[in-house]
Amino acid sequence: MEGIAGILIVPMIIFLIFVAPVWLIMHYRSKRQVSQGLSESEIADLNSLAHKAELLGERVKTLESILDAEAPEWRTKA
Repeated sequence: MEGIAGILIVPMIIFLIFVAPVWLIMHYRSKRQVSQGLSESEIADLNSLAHKAELLGERVKTLESILDAEAPEWRTKA
């Protein structure tokens, strides 16, 4: 029984000394960043991506209308 306890105690001590503190620091740092919300640059990037997505959606609709006019059965071929 002492052999198993000795084998488990050493990794636990190493975990508690080295891994657990870093893990806790990183956890609470990420929690704080999430609670602060998005920064101004992140909001600007998000708005830019949303605008690009709208433009791409319009392009897809245009391409679909062109395909509908030139090859009416293109949807059934896919």
